[in-house]
Amino acid sequence: MEPSHLYHHMLRAPGKALLDAVCSHLNLVEGDYFGLEFQDHRKMMVWLDLLKPIIKQVRRPKTTVLKFVVKFFPPDHTQLQEELTRYLFALQVKQDLVQGKLTCNESSAALLISHIVQSEIGDFDEALDQEHLSKNTYMPQQEALEEKIIEYHRNHFGQTPAESDFQLLEVARRLEMYGVRLHPAKDREGTKINLAVANTGILVFQGHTKINAFNWAKVRKLSFKRKRFLIKLRPDANSSYQDTLEFMMASRDFCKSFWKICVEYHAFFRLFEEPKPKPKPVLFSRGSSFRFSGRTQKQVLDYVKEGGHKKVQFERKHSKLCSIRSLSSPSSDQILEVPKKSPKVTLIQSCEPDEIQTLSPCKEEKLVTEVLIQHRSPSPKKVSVEKRGKEGSHLTIDGEEAAKDHVQQNMKNAHHPSTGSLTGSPHLSELSINSQGGTTVLNSTLSPNLSPDGKPSSPLISPLLNEPICIRTDDEEDSRKKRCPTDKAYYIAKEFSATECTYLKDLEVITVWFQNVTNKDDSMPEQLKNLIFPNFDPLHKFHSSFLKEVDQRLVVWEGRSNSHMKNDNQKIGDVMLKNIQGMKQFTSNFQKHYEALLELEKTIKNSRKLDVLCRDFEQEKVCYLPLNMFLLRPLHRLMHYKQIMERLCKHYSPNHVDFRDTRAALAEISEMVAQLHGTMIKMENFQKLQELRKDVTGIDNLVIPGREFIRLGSLSKLSGKGLQQRMFFLFNDALLYTSRGLTSSNQFKIHGQLPLFNMTVEESDDEWGVPHCLTLRSQNQAIVVAASSQAEIEKWSEDIQMAIGLAEKSGGPVPELMASSPPDGKSPEEGPVDQESEDDLSASRSSLERQSPHRGNTTVHVCWHRNTSVSVIDFSFAVENQLSGVLLRKFKNSNGWQKLWVVFTNFCLFFYKSHQDNHPLASLPLLGYSLTIPSESENIHKDHVFKLHFKSHVYYFRAENEYTFERWMEVIRSATDSASRSRLLKHKESHLY
Repeated sequence: MEPSHLYHHMLRAPGKALLDAVCSHLNLVEGDYFGLEFQDHRKMMVWLDLLKPIIKQVRRPKTTVLKFVVKFFPPDHTQLQEELTRYLFALQVKQDLVQGKLTCNESSAALLISHIVQSEIGDFDEALDQEHLSKNTYMPQQEALEEKIIEYHRNHFGQTPAESDFQLLEVARRLEMYGVRLHPAKDREGTKINLAVANTGILVFQGHTKINAFNWAKVRKLSFKRKRFLIKLRPDANSSYQDTLEFMMASRDFCKSFWKICVEYHAFFRLFEEPKPKPKPVLFSRGSSFRFSGRTQKQVLDYVKEGGHKKVQFERKHSKLCSIRSLSSPSSDQILEVPKKSPKVTLIQSCEPDEIQTLSPCKEEKLVTEVLIQHRSPSPKKVSVEKRGKEGSHLTIDGEEAAKDHVQQNMKNAHHPSTGSLTGSPHLSELSINSQGGTTVLNSTLSPNLSPDGKPSSPLISPLLNEPICIRTDDEEDSRKKRCPTDKAYYIAKEFSATECTYLKDLEVITVWFQNVTNKDDSMPEQLKNLIFPNFDPLHKFHSSFLKEVDQRLVVWEGRSNSHMKNDNQKIGDVMLKNIQGMKQFTSNFQKHYEALLELEKTIKNSRKLDVLCRDFEQEKVCYLPLNMFLLRPLHRLMHYKQIMERLCKHYSPNHVDFRDTRAALAEISEMVAQLHGTMIKMENFQKLQELRKDVTGIDNLVIPGREFIRLGSLSKLSGKGLQQRMFFLFNDALLYTSRGLTSSNQFKIHGQLPLFNMTVEESDDEWGVPHCLTLRSQNQAIVVAASSQAEIEKWSEDIQMAIGLAEKSGGPVPELMASSPPDGKSPEEGPVDQESEDDLSASRSSLERQSPHRGNTTVHVCWHRNTSVSVIDFSFAVENQLSGVLLRKFKNSNGWQKLWVVFTNFCLFFYKSHQDNHPLASLPLLGYSLTIPSESENIHKDHVFKLHFKSHVYYFRAENEYTFERWMEVIRSATDSASRSRLLKHKESHLY
């Protein structure tokens, strides 16, 4: 295209094309929070309309400067999923401080600046701090605050730039003027006031003091007539306000500009999706046709959580380093090549001038045709606005191609590690490399996604799991199949051997690894040691012998021995009967496991030293599940024995040589299971409550006698701020709702508690216009919640109704769960959020320091990211469905099959290179995934293949024979298909034991 044609084509492009180009250049996924601002011919600062052509908005393109700044300030910065987005918000706060827009008291200002300094120069050094503050001005009259800034900076030792950005926003969001842009006006009495718009509604200020607020829920209509701005309120008998409020602004243009930003704020934070354009009138139109264009906040959050974008590394460079570059004379490789008569770039990001290249237009230049921003890369990109339309969609790198990119990126960044962090949203732990937040052999590529929690990237692209793949030939496979017996009983015995191998490894977590750790430390009392280890060591010894005996029988069964009695030994019932009878000696051991579990948690609660030791041990790769879960393993294993015996009995005919022993073994193990049934249920409930106690912060007494866990999962709560994602926890006496705090611990913060006694549940889709929603009314409080699907809301409704029945039967008062209950029954999110105190600020500053590390790959976090839920029945059912064995795995875009040892437990697949490995190399949480058979179009020309897919993530797995294929399908379906779980559970009691 000729330069002049390109230029005119650009002028005719809508504003959205330019904004998209900027976001694409910055690799900014959450660009919807930002906008392009410029001064129009009336000297007013206005936003570039995304729907109108640029030429109709920018009348003086020769001298117009567009500023890329934050447009929409969300209620909670934890809603910003990408580190790059939070970094840009932090720059906006820094710019507002410099310009005096973010007014606050001295303590707040000093604390804000201390976080900025920590981000820019690192840990405290008094001489360096003083030099840096003397050369950099962060706010007017800064000199008076320097001592306090240095004092605060001293407390941020070890805080990364990503954590500093988070803490900066944590402090800023509590300030009354955060994100506030004042628009001068007068009320009906002629008093000078300022109007502003926020995510909550319309705000009224007198000077810099907020004197009134009109929540979106109260506002029925916003309009303007000439220079009068009108707010029509919903009728309210308890309110003294008139139904229509009127404010006078300086001119019609000022009034319309404010009305437009109000319309956009309301749509962005309150609507589910972009509003559709109104039909054009046939004859003439009245009023403005302006409407919000772009994704709403809900669409942005869903898009990022669903992983619909390509992950790009965010490399941060401190502004003091950037200032070394000469902005006035950029090097030749930093200047954008443009046609002779075409304009160069004049785009400024007002947040951080030090990091932007601004090229002055020459006499013939008129407007921006291409975008140049020197942003965290040694040489600028050239992004064509035209190009964005064709290449704007984000692709997810999958499979082996992703593995190559991952490893190559690691090598590139070996000497320049990012301060960013990894996420899993929506595949938070799409696979965490060791399920514990541990690091891999190579430096992990850090993604700009989540908090400073350092969670690992997908293990399916772990270098450990992407070494040259050993691919079997069809000849080798045929030869192996010929050697294997065809009797189904043989494969059942093989399954027993494989799962027994996993069980022994689980016992070793306690008998070897945990015992070694406690022996090196004096934090565990001898009494507790004597309660745990003497009860586990004999079990490990017994089951080692048991497994050896089973494997010897399998060798004979396969014909790999010199035995002349092969046919007589092609059975397993006699071995099972002998060993199950031998297990009866451990009945007292099994009963002591509950006592050990109680005592361990009690001691941890009273001993900070033991608590730290256990939490540190949970971070070890070998402890791939919560530590107390391993104390339940012996009881769970009894269930597996019972299942295997039932399957064998069902397979054998009554006259089979192995039937009598098998049936006798089933009777013995059924008796043991029945005897320990009550203990198992109590242990599972106690273990789950303890695990939730670690995942939720702000609870005083979650684990109390009589409390039972029923369901946990993600729901959206409707409030004045719109729909906000919350994590709900349902017990037999109360319903808690929480939000996830962006801290190193990744815990959930409690927001409110609803007692179930006298609670009512109402379907309210029509009332609120929100699909799949319920209204929960409890005493003097009511909330509206919405689920991701009709099936989800039905499960919640059924369980809440059941829990209400249990609460009414008990009839007793519910202990207060929250550490500090807010007044008048309001949750913290509904109380005054604009108050500021020294205590709040110091708590914000030290929150990362106080929290101890905690594994993020739990069922709770998976449910949060995948908008699903899990009940106590699901957990109980999952106990039965455990499986181990060899699977071949293939990525969507790869050719070869990789042989792995795979363990399925706790709704998750864990991947090992072999059964001898002490810890998994990767994991794949299955909640939310779909299980299907590949179609013909996928060209998987192999037998016994199943497919796992979630959004854009697709994995193929191949079993070695028909029996194992069916078993893997059965157990994985129990984790992925809630409808299948429901059908199976209809034939069982509420507890499966």
